[in-house]
Amino acid sequence: MARVGVGRPRCGVGAVGLARVVSVAAATTAGESTLRLVHREDYIGAVRAASADPASADQSYGLGTTDDPAFAGMHEVSALIAGQSVGAAEAVWRGEALHAVNFAGGLHHAMPGAASGFCVYNDAALAIARLLELGAERVAYIDVDVHHGDGVQAVFWEDPRVLTVSLHEHPRTLFPQTGWPEETGADSAQGSAVNVALPAGTGDEGWLRAFHAVVPELLADFRPQVLVTQHGADTHFEDPLAHLAVSLDAQRAVQVACHELAHEYADGRWVALGGGGYAVVEVVPRSWTHLVGIAAGKPVDPVTMIPEGWRQEVYARTRQLGPVRMTDGRWPVSWASWEDGYDPADRLDQAVLATRRAVFPLRGLLP
Repeated sequence: MARVGVGRPRCGVGAVGLARVVSVAAATTAGESTLRLVHREDYIGAVRAASADPASADQSYGLGTTDDPAFAGMHEVSALIAGQSVGAAEAVWRGEALHAVNFAGGLHHAMPGAASGFCVYNDAALAIARLLELGAERVAYIDVDVHHGDGVQAVFWEDPRVLTVSLHEHPRTLFPQTGWPEETGADSAQGSAVNVALPAGTGDEGWLRAFHAVVPELLADFRPQVLVTQHGADTHFEDPLAHLAVSLDAQRAVQVACHELAHEYADGRWVALGGGGYAVVEVVPRSWTHLVGIAAGKPVDPVTMIPEGWRQEVYARTRQLGPVRMTDGRWPVSWASWEDGYDPADRLDQAVLATRRAVFPLRGLLP
């Protein structure tokens, strides 16, 4: 069964028939003790204060800034999103659901003591912290958002129980300017942080090649008990905030791969989160609908036509024409396997090599 958290732009889940095969569960808001698994008490207090009086937001905590403007109810909304991800993690760990999805989550930039990059409370880190609290000894976090998952990495920098893997646009060209291959974890957890910094312009073949050249081998070594994944849709070529050129079909291929990896290495335990995504008509609804379908065991065929009723609603709300099909026309996508060799002069292969050379020997693996 898949649990689905709601709270971001409406997906086309119901429009393509998935409402009949998913269980939509309302999780409780994350309380103070839960938030403190990751966030400092003074920071939570600052968020509460800004939520009650946005004009008083303390910018030293990253609140009231361009990226994280203060608004009435900010604490309540952010704590609810966090509670959904924590609830998803609890359901998977306790066996109430094999897979759980909260596409409102994935707010991976929030730090223990500061908001950052549109993120107030780090629901991904909170979900992982809750899994550890419940007894999990190995949790793997895979982040395929176009931006580095810096907040999650920072929270577990010293914790060898958590493997964080982030594939993102190179920090030279994109916020938050972190996520270099050399960032591999603290001395107490060397090799627990993994970063694949992809050249701007990377498309489907390179993105998938990098994912499969790094992630499966690390999971085979780490043997996680739970897989937590973040599926920011902002890698897409139509996304306005970044510079990768990934299609919806490649995003779907990685979602399928994460599902398969969860079953291969984590007894199927999979918590899937949303993330960034700013092409809110063309990309976000389709990408996360695919994610829900895969988690529910009812993947949506890429050639599926999107019902006219949903497109009419999109136009009424946004005055934009919605997409016609659940594909960008690139399915099935393909890539060259790393095992077949690499080109040391190729920029994508250089990025993959940098990661493998930095991390794999630390884990006793060949680069």
